[in-house]
Amino acid sequence: MQLDVFASGPFTGNPLAVVLDGEGLSTAEMQQITDWTNLSEATFLSAPTHPEADYRVRIFCPGRELPFAGHPTLGSCQAWLSGGGVPMSTGRIVQECGAGLIAIRRDGDRLAFAAPPMIRTGPVDPALLERRIRLIGLDESDVVASAWIDNGPGWMGILLESADAVLDVDVPHASEPGFDVGLVGLRGPESDCAIEVRAFFADGSGSIREDPVTGSLNASVAQWLTETGRVEAPYVAAQGQQLGRRGRVYVEADDGELWIGGRSTVSITGTLST
Repeated sequence: MQLDVFASGPFTGNPLAVVLDGEGLSTAEMQQITDWTNLSEATFLSAPTHPEADYRVRIFCPGRELPFAGHPTLGSCQAWLSGGGVPMSTGRIVQECGAGLIAIRRDGDRLAFAAPPMIRTGPVDPALLERRIRLIGLDESDVVASAWIDNGPGWMGILLESADAVLDVDVPHASEPGFDVGLVGLRGPESDCAIEVRAFFADGSGSIREDPVTGSLNASVAQWLTETGRVEAPYVAAQGQQLGRRGRVYVEADDGELWIGGRSTVSITGTLST
């Protein structure tokens, strides 16, 4: 299946390729299929190995496997449900992935995952931060705050003065392995969204690309901004405008956890020939 994740209408979110039956595929084959799809991620479902999980997923982006990613989590869950999957608990699905067990819940026509704990936080080395902001055409005076907000993919968060400042940034025409940068800017009170988000990442060759709508980044951005008092949940994040998308990510707080949600729809169903 190919799904449209974090969409606000037809073909407005982040596409995801999901192979419903990943049994028997090698890691190399999964990576080859992912690179061939030319999408930001592809996932491969199989039977769980943990007794509390409903299914197992392996998540790949161009050039590498990821322990966790947000839009592949929600899209894979929707594909599993659409393919006939029945969760062990009503209204709650448990995904097994490289980051462990991820709880997913249904919220009307949306799915939401519990934001996983960050594996790296704290200040960014000044020299590395200077290099990153220089590559995206900014200087130190443009940065309101920065921090490691890594929940698996390696995100560095950079807060700019406004949503317009985020939208004005051009995708870097550079090669920089390990470049995983999330830009964030607050929107004004007249907007239906609280923040604007953009995600830049390095593919397998090191070339920097922009991801249309990013669940993992929005999860760690939510933790960062709520902990520092810059936003309060619930709120909605916008992402993808510069790529012609209208992605919407819904952030809610419940029982001490932040839930990252959005709408996922199946856009293509077919058979993959290998």
